Amino acid sequence: METPPVCNYENSDYQSSFWEHGGREYEDAVEAAALRRLLPASGRRLLELGAGAGRNTPRYTGYKEIVLLDYSRTQLEQAHQRLGDNPAYRYVAADIYHLPFVADLFDGATMIRTLHHMVDPRAALCQVRSVLQGNAAFILEFANKKNLKSILRYTLGQQHWNPFSPEPVEFAPLNFDFHPATVRAWLTECGFASDTWLTVSHFRINWLKRLLPLRFLVGMDSLLQPTGSWLQFTPSIFVRSRVMGPAVGAVEGAFFKCPACGAPLEDTPPEIVCSSCKATFPMKDGIYDFRIKSA
Repeated sequence: METPPVCNYENSDYQSSFWEHGGREYEDAVEAAALRRLLPASGRRLLELGAGAGRNTPRYTGYKEIVLLDYSRTQLEQAHQRLGDNPAYRYVAADIYHLPFVADLFDGATMIRTLHHMVDPRAALCQVRSVLQGNAAFILEFANKKNLKSILRYTLGQQHWNPFSPEPVEFAPLNFDFHPATVRAWLTECGFASDTWLTVSHFRINWLKRLLPLRFLVGMDSLLQPTGSWLQFTPSIFVRSRVMGPAVGAVEGAFFKCPACGAPLEDTPPEIVCSSCKATFPMKDGIYDFRIKSA
């Protein structure tokens, strides 16, 4: 089965080096403020795409069950260690282009700091739509190519790519920036209706973060976030969308499907076997592994 390249954080210390010791307190705090604005007050089952080591998971307090999905098993191991054996959490290693869930399973989903690794973002967004029930909330964050820094660099001739053109730009291997209008079009094509846009990280400038108090910068950023409904010039944008269609959930008891052939699967750890294509998927130390093996 062919699939686009996947950015794999296996054995990475990303949570520690980037978030805990990388001077990203401001970015973490303003993203938390955006999530507080966008998250529904309550829900049954949330899919956290690109969950990593579980940085945002404790913020989804309104949901009864949260499925943490990441391609990297070691990231999920870190999340499991951080969050513990909470029965509300389920850990799944899988490829976002081949999600191992039945249709209409989730009434909410988030994808934070993940879309920018997608070679085929439209396909990824349509996969997300396939596992959400009608009227489900989907909160997406993406890296904005039309940010003020890139506009300035392009104007001064220090950057060859045009921040106003609609196509994605790959500024590093498997790292992409996207135009807001293009993301809006993808969401619509995949069956989402966007209702709220927030601009986030207005003050993502190192010298500014060193000069001004964190609480002040976070407060100012929070005040400016709603301007995303009209203007999008920040490096990060959050969008809340709703799935168009009636709120019909999955068949009672159905949960997993085979990511290789689409057949329904019985949850039979420590090994799940597809009765249709005979593919096998292990469940070890609390983590399901639905990554499709290469031929």
